[in-house]
Amino acid sequence: MMKGIVCEQVEQFRYADLEEPVFTAGEAIVSVKRVGICGTDLHAYKGNQPFFTYPRILGHELSGIIEQISDNEEGFKTGDQVAVIPYLHCGKCVACRHGKTNCCTSIQVLGVHADGGMREKISIPVTHLLKADGLSLEQAAIVEPFSIGAHAVRRSGLAAGDTVLVIGAGPIGLGIMALAKHAGANVIAMDVNNERLDFCKQWAKVDHAVNALDDPFSRLEALTGGDYPTIVFDATGNTHSMSAAVRYAAHGGTLVYVGLVKGHISFDDSEFHKRELTIMGSRNATKEDCLHVLEVIRAGGIDVDSYVTHLVPFDEMADHFESWLDPANKVIKAMIEWP
Repeated sequence: MMKGIVCEQVEQFRYADLEEPVFTAGEAIVSVKRVGICGTDLHAYKGNQPFFTYPRILGHELSGIIEQISDNEEGFKTGDQVAVIPYLHCGKCVACRHGKTNCCTSIQVLGVHADGGMREKISIPVTHLLKADGLSLEQAAIVEPFSIGAHAVRRSGLAAGDTVLVIGAGPIGLGIMALAKHAGANVIAMDVNNERLDFCKQWAKVDHAVNALDDPFSRLEALTGGDYPTIVFDATGNTHSMSAAVRYAAHGGTLVYVGLVKGHISFDDSEFHKRELTIMGSRNATKEDCLHVLEVIRAGGIDVDSYVTHLVPFDEMADHFESWLDPANKVIKAMIEWP
């Protein structure tokens, strides 16, 4: 048996003895060492996560050590440190056939549709492992959340020199900012929290910060010479913000919805049409995005030490989880560690 944490129902965790995973050809048994906590986990705990059922073992931002594996083309071996791609796709549907495995019609995301990594060991397809040698366990575990930002940036068609707006200075929004800066964009951060905006300037090195409650239209107009940003990313998961985001984009621009809400979004069609705006969703990530993030981390382009603000032992997680929802605790990224 092994130890694990089960989200039994809304706002209820249970420490449990679980059956150990059975070794299967084509998969690896990974000893989990770090689990990042993200908005999906927080929403699931509070009962606000779409496509979710209880009970569920949460956790999809994972790093660990391979404990058991057979011969494989990728060259993985026992003892290797790895990051995990948690998006299990079918390989056969229309999305997969076109290389869009991130939006597979029957996708199983660990910790959402299938049990995740809040347990001592997990079985992972070898195809969904990434070599993380030379990285810290924390660096390996944040590959997944940053890959979401990498996918959004790639999907947007962003080019060096573009002026972009990123709305929402949470963990995903921060990743978009950092990766957009890495790609050579001029980046404007927007949030309602001035402390978070200061962090955007310090950590992500954004060019400008705008408080969404302080006449943002005038600020954006001034910062862009009246043009407004050519690409807008909304990473808030807030219905009001996502509805208003149409009005922040330049004529001929692009709006990318990265955040997800459980409900409908509406906006003024005249604002959308007069801009001939391109609106797109960005969901999950592909292996290509994860590999790009690994390159950026290895090149020193992401400061993981400052990004991971709360690190707690596995057996203390349930005591801290509720506190991570409180803005007063200034959580950027919380993470669970195993010895």
